[in-house]
Amino acid sequence: AASPAPAVALKPLVSKAPASGSYRSALLLHRRRYALPETAVSEPTPKVCFPPKEYQDWDSLTGKFAGSANVPFLLLQLPQIILNYRNLVDGNKTALFAVPWLGMLTGLLGNLALVSYFAKKRETEAVIVQTLGVISTYVVIVQLAMAESMPFPQFVATSAVVGAGLVLNLLNYIGWLPETLWLLWEDFTTIGGLTVLPQVMWSTFVPVIPSSILPGIICGSLAVAAVAMARMGKLSEGGTKFVGSLSGWTATLLFMWMPVAQMWTNYLNPSNIEGLSAFSMLLSMIGNALMIPRSVFIRDLMWYVLF
Repeated sequence: AASPAPAVALKPLVSKAPASGSYRSALLLHRRRYALPETAVSEPTPKVCFPPKEYQDWDSLTGKFAGSANVPFLLLQLPQIILNYRNLVDGNKTALFAVPWLGMLTGLLGNLALVSYFAKKRETEAVIVQTLGVISTYVVIVQLAMAESMPFPQFVATSAVVGAGLVLNLLNYIGWLPETLWLLWEDFTTIGGLTVLPQVMWSTFVPVIPSSILPGIICGSLAVAAVAMARMGKLSEGGTKFVGSLSGWTATLLFMWMPVAQMWTNYLNPSNIEGLSAFSMLLSMIGNALMIPRSVFIRDLMWYVLF
């Protein structure tokens, strides 16, 4: 009888940032300062030239800027949440239709995927910002579901993904999550993002274009094939790195699509603008501006494009 085929071991598509420790942190700072390749931090006994005090000062300053962004982002959804609450209490559910649930969903999923991205890079301030974004946006989605603006099945599925995602990210950040489960979660975010993004982009413009689920099906199938080939080692090194970067870029596009969906809704129904909070938009702009210095400092193009 033929022997059973060996199980395929999951391997990270991209290398992970060091977990903790002053020695590893110093190596990471050294690599960022001098643009060393990733393998430079995996040498057994490397010579370390510690970064100058000026570099450490900039590292601390940009970290404080990113941390201060928590204040506007914490308050970001509060005006919209309060406005939605008042409309619900007054029985004015129609006003909540001014907030497109598809746009909020893309922003929520983008926040959730970015929590994983920044947690892997050990950017604590950015992790907190994105987690606050997940929680506050989910509260708005709950209100939209109460107003029957968001279909109930989609709300249940969203709730399950958000709950699982926050728990897995927390366990991974404190080192309690097995690596295999984390890799599976990364695969899920990659496939899910590449499935949801084109489908949401298409659905935003319905009924101007015909309703269809083909964009999600096609892109989702391609994503499954790409991730499977990368895990089995069927892609080149460049192809594997490209697949590994897809979840981060997809999360960025999901996050950026939220205002696009809002602008399209405003264009179709200008009278619904009264259901929006201008103060929320101002807080969002301030919070994003505070995050830009950190993204430039660590030379993260995806983070810079995002904010």
